[in-house]
Amino acid sequence: MTVHVDSPAAPPRPGPRRPAGRRGPERSSGWARFDLRATPYFLVSPYFLLFAIFGVFPLGYTLWVSLHEWELAGDKTLVGLDNYIELITDETFWNAVVNTLGMFVMSTIPQLVLALLLANALNKRIRGRLFFRLGVLLPLITSVVAVAVVFTQLYGRDYGMINWFLGLFGVDAINWQNEKWSSWIAISTMIDWRWTGYNAIILLAAMQTIPKDLYEAAAIDGASPRRQFWRITIPMLRPTIVFTVFISTIGGLTLFTEPVMFDGNPTMSGGSTGQYQTVAMFIVKEAFRDFDFGYAAAAAWLLFALILVGTLVNYSFTRRIGGST
Repeated sequence: MTVHVDSPAAPPRPGPRRPAGRRGPERSSGWARFDLRATPYFLVSPYFLLFAIFGVFPLGYTLWVSLHEWELAGDKTLVGLDNYIELITDETFWNAVVNTLGMFVMSTIPQLVLALLLANALNKRIRGRLFFRLGVLLPLITSVVAVAVVFTQLYGRDYGMINWFLGLFGVDAINWQNEKWSSWIAISTMIDWRWTGYNAIILLAAMQTIPKDLYEAAAIDGASPRRQFWRITIPMLRPTIVFTVFISTIGGLTLFTEPVMFDGNPTMSGGSTGQYQTVAMFIVKEAFRDFDFGYAAAAAWLLFALILVGTLVNYSFTRRIGGST
């Protein structure tokens, strides 16, 4: 007779001990909830802090200065809206506004059109495509002073290359700095040469994101390259075109360096009769030559209003590209 003896049962294994005082994950502490909500705001706060110091405060302070008769020595008298009323009736200020708008239109429209065509060409499969893409950025890294000096020589009255070329067709020598329209053309070409490549690279980067399947399907349906450009490329580029228009509007209406270097006169007069004086030059002249800071601050706020109106007008136009949103 065999007797079976049961082996003693193994003692149960102890489970992982929970640290004393620690609760389960289902009950998050108040500090964790605060950290989760507050950390994103803390991380982005440096931008808003810097913007408040270098953006909001200067705007508010400029508005406060524009309401005063503010002299160089710090003497100030509250005059309310008198500076704005005087500006509205100032022919010199409106001459600067007309010059700014004229050069803005003459430079921005050809600049954006050329940038779009250049970006479309660089998006094709051509030999040396990388070389050409890098080449369009060369004007951007060139010193503005060097560009202005070269273009001033090109548009020289007696020995300029532009007048020499026009002379081959029987055109008399033009004094480009003396007339309003000629100075506008000279400054506009200077701006276009510098910024066309910059806008072209931005548009080219946006073109790279357009799915190739759209072009392949359009080609199968018999759409020509020109039709593909107008029906696919332009509508897909609408947000980028709006961005370049906004940037060009702000840059064109705050035009300063090119006309100053073209003039070569530290008085900021913009020619003998102010034929190419911009609003930015007018502001600098009033502030740092005539030392009328209140008047210059009022002009700066009117320039801000002009930029805002110009941006809204351009947005209402560009938003129609490829259909309204």
